[in-house]
Amino acid sequence: MNRSVGFIGVGNMGSAIIKGLAAQKLAVHGCDLDRAKIEALAAEVGLTPEASPKDVVRACRYVILAVKPQHLPAVLEDIAPKLTKKHCLLSIAAGVTQERLRSLSGGRCPVVRVMPNTPALVGAGVFALCFDDPALDDERRDFVRAMHAPLGQVHELPEKLFDAFTSVAGCGPAYVFYVMDAIVESGVNLGLTRAQSTQIVKALFSGSAKLAEESGLHLSELREMVSSPAGSTIRAIIHMERTAVRGNIIDAVGEAFDRNVELG
Repeated sequence: MNRSVGFIGVGNMGSAIIKGLAAQKLAVHGCDLDRAKIEALAAEVGLTPEASPKDVVRACRYVILAVKPQHLPAVLEDIAPKLTKKHCLLSIAAGVTQERLRSLSGGRCPVVRVMPNTPALVGAGVFALCFDDPALDDERRDFVRAMHAPLGQVHELPEKLFDAFTSVAGCGPAYVFYVMDAIVESGVNLGLTRAQSTQIVKALFSGSAKLAEESGLHLSELREMVSSPAGSTIRAIIHMERTAVRGNIIDAVGEAFDRNVELG
């Protein structure tokens, strides 16, 4: 089977996936309204520029839809007549269901929903893949898994869990950056320069994540390791519990989930 991969849209997330595929020595094609982006990727990773979405479909069997959700219907209307059962459509458009993708593409080929998150830009993403389409065969499933694996963690989920995944992992980087920024501000308030506090907090989060990954300990055990009796850490933790920081985080993720359901 032709394993060339074509991108319709090469924004931030599309570009991140393209770079990951190019590193795997796969043939990658792409088109975008911004020709400068296409030319830059052609020079950087050897992407083959295509003039239009239809040209991408003609050249590639795997077609990744990396456009904004509101632009997806027009793109699929344009390319649907060129699709065949040999193609495989992958969509990273948030909120666009597999049923909607099949409807817009005329059911001419299998479809896969993909939900990435922004750390994929540095090869440390978390991806959800939905293989609910019964038209998918093992070869295409295996290939889709393999093409995403170098970009981070890959989780195969039923579509009914995509809103939950999006609320936790898709939105999650913003939660992390929000907390990081708050701790940076606290450092500045206590006398550190902003540059010092920022550097310290970035190292704090990357080091803590590495420890969580490699220690094998439960997160609560890692927290307890730092919380000495009658110490400063436990005092801060008790303040967070008293002011319902944990509950507010849970509620905030729930708000994101509710909004994802609305958008879907």
